[in-house]
Amino acid sequence: MPIELKGSCHCGAVKFSVESSTPVPYQLCVCSICRKVGGVGGSINLGAHSKTLKVEGKENLGIYKAVLDRDTPQEHTASSERNFCKKCSSMLWLYDETWPELLHPFASAIDSPELDSPESLIVVKANSKPAYVRLPEGKKEVYEDYGPDSIEGWHKKHKLYMP
Repeated sequence: MPIELKGSCHCGAVKFSVESSTPVPYQLCVCSICRKVGGVGGSINLGAHSKTLKVEGKENLGIYKAVLDRDTPQEHTASSERNFCKKCSSMLWLYDETWPELLHPFASAIDSPELDSPESLIVVKANSKPAYVRLPEGKKEVYEDYGPDSIEGWHKKHKLYMP
């Protein structure tokens, strides 16, 4: 049975809930987008079922579509939408119409329940991490690009998936 995640922005202008079958925050992305919109260390996204999203304070939501390959001839806008609070700039979730059934809440926005800590952290996009960004202590696997498992695949492999 999926678990209900409840989250909010820092100032409280936006509150949301969504059901998740993949609620363990196991993967830290240190790409330039996640570092710049989520903070110096990067972002941890969870998986959720988009059709279950409920939002209070929708009028305070903003959407950022990242620019990829900036300042190159290949520059283009990402299809993904990073939803944030227009008042305090807290990143809340990522949505991409390519996968309309999915939503990716930022673990940092989740207020309840207390999220389980993974046995090992997966760090992705290390090829984008500047030297000054230190990775968290503890057991981890570091990948230059993406790891071999999707969020759902990782949860299933570790018997943490909640169908």
